[in-house]
Amino acid sequence: MKRVSIVLFILLLGVLMGCSSAGTDTAGTLEVKDVWGRNSPMAAPNGAFYMTIVNNTGEDEQLLSVATDVCSTVELHEMYTMDNGAMGMRPVDGGVIAIPAGQTVELKVGGLHVMCIDKVQAFETGQQIPLTLTFANAGEMVVNAEIREEAMDSSSMGG
Repeated sequence: MKRVSIVLFILLLGVLMGCSSAGTDTAGTLEVKDVWGRNSPMAAPNGAFYMTIVNNTGEDEQLLSVATDVCSTVELHEMYTMDNGAMGMRPVDGGVIAIPAGQTVELKVGGLHVMCIDKVQAFETGQQIPLTLTFANAGEMVVNAEIREEAMDSSSMGG
């Protein structure tokens, strides 16, 4: 009887440990989270999308491109300081965003971002816009960008 109780206890402990990690184990995966864009009326020709990409895999990854039906052209961009000290925006070097193994890359206001050129519709608060991300190793991943009034907190404003 004592052995049966010990075996049952070990089995129960194993089940409980498995349940506590279910849904939270992201080892070996590429995670894209907090995908959003700022509201933008049709009078503004361009828009931008932001997100956090977590590379939980054992190999370096690259974001090669992003596609969406709401933009005529989509480019991976970065903000930079021009020679005169003003901020400028340009496509990223080589046209791709590197996501090193085990690292997190944040696309945020004032930094790396997805540039939507020649919008075909207004971006309205609360709207969900599908984006197809293409990665070098992980392939295509479809995510929804939530259109927001502004960044959720001032730390993501990028100065």
